[in-house]
Amino acid sequence: MADGITTDELFFERGGLDKEETKRMVDHALEGADDGELFLEYRQGESFSLDDGRIRSASFDASQGFGLRSVSGEAIGFAHSTTLDQGALKRAAETVRAVRSGASGTVAEAPRATNRSLYTPDNPLDLVPFNAKVDLLAKIDAFARSRESKVVQVMASLSGSWQAVRILRAGGMEAGDIRPLVRLNVSVVVQDANGRRETGGHGMGGRVGYDGLLEEGTWKGAVDEALRQALVALESADSPAGEMPVVLGPGWPGILLHEAIGHGLEGDGNRKGTSAFSNGVGKRVAAKGVTIVDDGTLQDRRGSLSIDDEGTPTQRNVIIEDGILTGYLQDRLNARLMGVAPTGNGRRQSHAHHPIPRMTNTFMLAGEHDPAEIIASVKRGIYAVNFGGGQVDTTSGKFVFSTTEAYLIEDGKIGAPVKGATLIGNGPDVLTRVSMVGNDLELDPGVGTCGKDGQGVPVGVGQPTLKVDGLTVGGTAVAA
Repeated sequence: MADGITTDELFFERGGLDKEETKRMVDHALEGADDGELFLEYRQGESFSLDDGRIRSASFDASQGFGLRSVSGEAIGFAHSTTLDQGALKRAAETVRAVRSGASGTVAEAPRATNRSLYTPDNPLDLVPFNAKVDLLAKIDAFARSRESKVVQVMASLSGSWQAVRILRAGGMEAGDIRPLVRLNVSVVVQDANGRRETGGHGMGGRVGYDGLLEEGTWKGAVDEALRQALVALESADSPAGEMPVVLGPGWPGILLHEAIGHGLEGDGNRKGTSAFSNGVGKRVAAKGVTIVDDGTLQDRRGSLSIDDEGTPTQRNVIIEDGILTGYLQDRLNARLMGVAPTGNGRRQSHAHHPIPRMTNTFMLAGEHDPAEIIASVKRGIYAVNFGGGQVDTTSGKFVFSTTEAYLIEDGKIGAPVKGATLIGNGPDVLTRVSMVGNDLELDPGVGTCGKDGQGVPVGVGQPTLKVDGLTVGGTAVAA
């Protein structure tokens, strides 16, 4: 479906719904409610994976459905179906009308209309031949092995999706969006003469077509980066342990800010008083120079949306400015109950989920320090460049993150790579320990997926080089 179809045509002119009857049902379902919407969705997705020179899986799926939500006070009536017809919608309307207790009597204002589009509406699945996608993975395997004799395994995957949504609200407000998304991942395993094996990986993507990923310079760059990381890991020694300065590299290390801090700045936890940042607006929560932004309006970025999943246009939200908490990320429900405006952060995984406040592209703005100056200021510490998995308690902000690429800093110089370094701390506390902010802001290459309440959505992260004083590092060696 890359023929310029609109969401209105997709669901009404070509689909199984009568538009005027659907509007009447939405009005009936939401009569007397504070808020709510009908969310229509059609999605196509595909993925290909290669392991050790062979295509291990290839899949395609298409799905459609609707989610109908009615909100009264903080009570939610929600019904969803994979059947797009008037009968299913009528049954859903009667179901959600049952939730009326606790209505405030103040109907939330409809989102402002917009014709803005932050990405192409073209369907990436249709624009590149099947064979070209499969051939790309084979080329990646051959190229990785030709670059380094230590390569013993290559894994690569390519995936894409095309999502069309239409949102209808009581009173006739409508909004639509068509969202492409692609991603390439490369993983390389290397082995030395002693049998030690290490892995490196790199990925990239965004709300674009496959064309950029198929460019030779792009996918070869991904292979080289994955291989570089693997070879660095092969030379790494045990990480020191203890409390020490930690320098976080630019770009993907922003995932630590996303997990340990970003979730605490979403509206639901703060309305309920369960976030470490509750009742903190207007107060200093971070060191001077720390400014954190959530921006869903960046062109073609993985976490960007022209409108959120409630129909509200996304925007650039400054949530911490020079260390002062200025506000939270809001969907419509929590914004209404907190007496503030929604920020365009109401997101859902699919039509089968109701929207909740979520991040889009979340990053710290650049500061004034040269990265070399930051490294030079550290007598002994850790330079963390890439992260793997981690665990976060979003209520307290406590986190444990494992590094996949890190180096020892000694006498102001980057030294040997270390393995097994874990960063342990508390998100709100870490913000107060930031002593230097670099001038080299980078965004991640387009691979983030955020989980919350059982829902996964694509996101972006980023940051400049940061120096954090006195962070606990877990490792297998004893700090000097």
